[in-house]
Amino acid sequence: MTKYFSEDLQGVSPYVAGEQPQDKSYIKLNTNESPFPPSAGAVEAAARQAERLNLYSDPTCGPLKQAAAEFYGLKPENILCGNGSDEVLYFIFRAFCSKNKGMACPDVSYGFYPVLCGLLNIPYIPVPLKADFTVYPPDYAKIIGNVCIANPNAQTGVYLNLNGVEKILRRHPDDVVVLDEAYIDFGGQSALSLLKSYKNLIVVQTMSKSRSLAGGRVGFAFADAEIISDLDAVRNSFNPYNINRMSMFAAAESLKDVSYFRSCVDKIIETREYTVMELEGLGFEVLPSSANFVLAKTEKICGETLYLKLKERGILVRHLTDDRIKDYVRITIGGRGQMEKLISELKNLL
Repeated sequence: MTKYFSEDLQGVSPYVAGEQPQDKSYIKLNTNESPFPPSAGAVEAAARQAERLNLYSDPTCGPLKQAAAEFYGLKPENILCGNGSDEVLYFIFRAFCSKNKGMACPDVSYGFYPVLCGLLNIPYIPVPLKADFTVYPPDYAKIIGNVCIANPNAQTGVYLNLNGVEKILRRHPDDVVVLDEAYIDFGGQSALSLLKSYKNLIVVQTMSKSRSLAGGRVGFAFADAEIISDLDAVRNSFNPYNINRMSMFAAAESLKDVSYFRSCVDKIIETREYTVMELEGLGFEVLPSSANFVLAKTEKICGETLYLKLKERGILVRHLTDDRIKDYVRITIGGRGQMEKLISELKNLL
């Protein structure tokens, strides 16, 4: 770091994104992207807007908010649009946390949460998952501060049911409780149904996974209108044109193509079940996943070595170095052919 770098940021540890190598062609099963292209309507909408890139995008995100309101059964005032869900999370942490009020998160979860806390100089409060990697709601009753839980969990795929979510909400009436539902379309029930009952609930979702728009960078916060107003104050103080017009209209069209969305999700779930069955047949321990990935380990080879051996064979999976999951690899569910190739290579390796 240079001598000019702010002393307030000396301890920041930046988030490390999944590999996006350019040296050769890989079967990419490491960053939880969809194996399917965006809907045809989304592609056409983006192309139409390309001719208007000389103009700023709508700072109110009107077309996208309207499409999201119709799909999710909400009002536009209950929706905030972000440049991916990561930006939405930044707005939330900035709006509702402080030096005196931190954010409690599972100790094994999305690595962006502690990074945000470090960047914003707010307390990060890790709450250990149980031995089986499930969230234990009573543990959050002891916490003083806000709560953020990825559900299904971003590293494990394990889902917390709504009964458990409500237990946490009821114990934190004076704090915000954030449910980061990046993977909710692949299993479990969204907490959106709880918004009318809990004004402290914020549900975060993304178009990156189930909508095949990872490169479009579009995410949402859903909450009470007053919460959204607070978040909009932060957004407009940071970047009022945060959604480019190509992504905005592509996302709006994607939300309208319900049949394509459901078809893609169903195929991924079906392929996930196939992959779990094959991995278990090879002796892997696989955590129960409600996401578009699985976390798996085998006693025959350590997680890091398995990741490296597969990379040599042109298949990228994710090896995470957290102590509790360093023996595992996280495998994105790709197309059926990609997963058959993975299984074939694993048989050769083992």
